[in-house]
Amino acid sequence: MTIKIILTLLFLSVMVGVGIYSRRHSHSVDGFVLGGRNVGPWLTAFAYGTSYFSAVVFVGYAGQFGWKYGLSSAWIGVGNAVIGSLFAWLVLARRTRCMTQHIQSRTMPDFFGTRYGSEGLRVVASVIAFVFLIPYTAGVYMGLGKLFAMGFNIPYAYCAAMMAILTAVYVILGGYKATAINDFIQGIIMIFGIVAVIVAVLNLKGGLTEAVQSLAVIPSDKAPDINGAFATWFGPDPWGLLGVVILTSLGTWGLPQMVGKFYSITDKSAIRRGTVISTIFAIIVAGGCYFLGGFGRLFPTPPTQPNGSLAFDTIIPSMLSSLPDALIALVVLLVLSASMSTLASLVLTSSSTMTLDLIYRDKKSVEGEVESGSIDDEVAAKIEHRKVVVMRVLIVFFIVISLLIALNPPQFIAQLMGISWGALAGAFLAPFMLGLYWKGVTKASVWACFAWGVGLTVVNMLSGNRIMNPINCGALAMLGGFVVVPLVSLFTPKLAKERIDAVFACYKK
Repeated sequence: MTIKIILTLLFLSVMVGVGIYSRRHSHSVDGFVLGGRNVGPWLTAFAYGTSYFSAVVFVGYAGQFGWKYGLSSAWIGVGNAVIGSLFAWLVLARRTRCMTQHIQSRTMPDFFGTRYGSEGLRVVASVIAFVFLIPYTAGVYMGLGKLFAMGFNIPYAYCAAMMAILTAVYVILGGYKATAINDFIQGIIMIFGIVAVIVAVLNLKGGLTEAVQSLAVIPSDKAPDINGAFATWFGPDPWGLLGVVILTSLGTWGLPQMVGKFYSITDKSAIRRGTVISTIFAIIVAGGCYFLGGFGRLFPTPPTQPNGSLAFDTIIPSMLSSLPDALIALVVLLVLSASMSTLASLVLTSSSTMTLDLIYRDKKSVEGEVESGSIDDEVAAKIEHRKVVVMRVLIVFFIVISLLIALNPPQFIAQLMGISWGALAGAFLAPFMLGLYWKGVTKASVWACFAWGVGLTVVNMLSGNRIMNPINCGALAMLGGFVVVPLVSLFTPKLAKERIDAVFACYKK
């Protein structure tokens, strides 16, 4: 216990110290939200990866899907690396940075409002982002709290509250720059931690070969005709597995806190290096998490919930509870690193969205007003300071709401994620990505996609997920957007040619 406490306190001290160090970068809105748009490839790549993978993946997804699909759940990690990281960087990074800088966009709702010339889209997108980032954040708290409760025997509520406070401190102090530096430190811990934990867990079962052989003799309810279904390439339920791969991989393309990383990277060469770094990071961390979860059935069966379902969120903590104290301390730091980075990204995204897209909606930039002589530097500094203060207040507000949900969670972590990612990526992914490439996207098609993504997710949720499970619903919401946007765009009025040409002029430079 002494080792665990010392390492954890040291880790938390470093996080807060980075926040204090980064304060000098957080006085302006661009500095607080985007790090001044000059964040290098290593920091951006690690910020992307650590925001992607949190306690939600390590505790919720790896446990639940490892139990359901066995070793084939490792394909989820492969999909996260190839689709969620490599292809996302190749398709989105350069164009996102170029266009958002050209139209002076700082958030995803701001992109919709400016790209499609609609204040209504800006406001509605900001509300969707704020509302549906809350269940995602609650899921992160849940996973983090359960691991801490296992490692320190501290009640879950105290663990979740402590993490909320500490995350708020360093984000409020240093903004995006503090988050990016801490993400790099946390990412290094995650890489070494996941490798060490996999080796230790497999050694408990006699090594890799013996563990796979033990898994191969466990029968599957869904595929009794397949011998050793949990040790096969595609597991007992390939179609269900595909839905999870789509949700967890393609979903990142439409999440505001993920796409926002591309706003701040320095230049084209940094994007190339960031692509490689981010992909390697995802292969190690995501692949390792799901590979580890695939051996969950070799450990004690998780307890049953009052409704008769298994408590999937206890699988990974149960697997790790018999490890030596030093390794449990490493696991705690691993999950703490993954979760605090994701929490920081979520709260920064939500607060900046509410501040810049709801409270201060005017598109006239402070810098532009200074250049035109409308206001002087002193007034501009006061306006910028006021916006940053509002964002800091909203960070506290967002953390408190999501913490209250986490203390009274309605579903498993994976289901909370399905709701959040399905609504956000279902609404935003298609109009954002197509808006970077295609001049023909219409304003009406964006409204239609917002209604499609949020509507499908909410209707399914209100039905008690009787239409389909939240994971498959989220995957359908994302893919359906690529039908809704082109189809509606064919039959609705196009945006003015002069406006669209001005927006796309950035690609000619």
